[in-house]
Amino acid sequence: MKKTLLLTMIGVLASGAAYADGKLNIYNWSDYIAEDTIANFKAETGIDVTYDVYDSNEVLEAKMSAGSSGYDLVVPTADFLARGRQSGVYADMDYSRIANVKNQNSQVQALANKQMQDEKAGLVYMWGTTGIAYNEKKIAERLGEKAPTDSWGLILDPANAAKLADCGVAILDAPTDVLPNVIAYLGQPGDTTDAKLFEDAGAVLNKVRPHLRYIHSSQSINDMANGDICAAIMWSGDAFQAAARAEEAKNGHVINYYIPSEGTNMWFDMMAIPADAKNVDNAYRFIDYMMRADVAANNVNYVWYASGNEAAEAKIDPEILAHPGIYPSTETRKNLFVTPVYDAALDRVVNRVWSRFTSGS
Repeated sequence: MKKTLLLTMIGVLASGAAYADGKLNIYNWSDYIAEDTIANFKAETGIDVTYDVYDSNEVLEAKMSAGSSGYDLVVPTADFLARGRQSGVYADMDYSRIANVKNQNSQVQALANKQMQDEKAGLVYMWGTTGIAYNEKKIAERLGEKAPTDSWGLILDPANAAKLADCGVAILDAPTDVLPNVIAYLGQPGDTTDAKLFEDAGAVLNKVRPHLRYIHSSQSINDMANGDICAAIMWSGDAFQAAARAEEAKNGHVINYYIPSEGTNMWFDMMAIPADAKNVDNAYRFIDYMMRADVAANNVNYVWYASGNEAAEAKIDPEILAHPGIYPSTETRKNLFVTPVYDAALDRVVNRVWSRFTSGS
């Protein structure tokens, strides 16, 4: 009887272990992976994936900082990953468990590591810039041929924003991407840590606030594609997704994106493993899968962001590789900057300035 009970318990435990081994919980940005990637991974491995999405680093940070998130793999931007690492939220990544790590672009990875001051945080998934997307026809109708479609002033100059208000202007709900670029617009270094310059940037944003349709990080993709807004501060890949959707819909809206001449930030989204992840082995299997050249290229061809994977470039759509807004030219890169990881004091200033802006107070 005891032997039978023991065997039963062993069977139950084994079944539970197998069930746990077959799971993977991922938390990633919205609209940030090819439509068939998860299904293909499950078909190849048998691992059951739960895939949830967010649209801001702040949402991710709050969930991860609270603990017991239940996720095994997340994709924070490098500066937020660095902060999480400092507070023990994320584990070291063991690159020896990722055979396809050899495919990574060493220069891009080195830039991300330098920003984080950390070489064990994670792998760059995608990287990109922050800039302005605009509807060619609607901007020309309101601002004419001399519209500053090379400057942050298209949106940040209140005179322009007022003329565009009727066709819809939006700004990312992403303070660490927007405020440094407002500072660059003011002619100051975008990688500054001078609290006063962030206050100055807030004053600029507050002047255009009455003319904005909304402040949101994911809504702009469809709204830009459908012609519901005509100008937006957006992440590069989101802008190109909007342009592609408009083209597919054949709705007459031609969407362009540019990196402003005043400069912009270069950011890195990282594949990282939470310190309390339960399905670590499966997280590594998924990371290794994502690092395959064909898989990485498939994701890029869908989301229109630059990949951290150098080997994927041979399989990426040539139109994407040649697009200066996705893979900036050497000349354009001279005006790109990487923001530092803000300390607690500056972070409080950033949050206060942003809260005043978003609330309109």
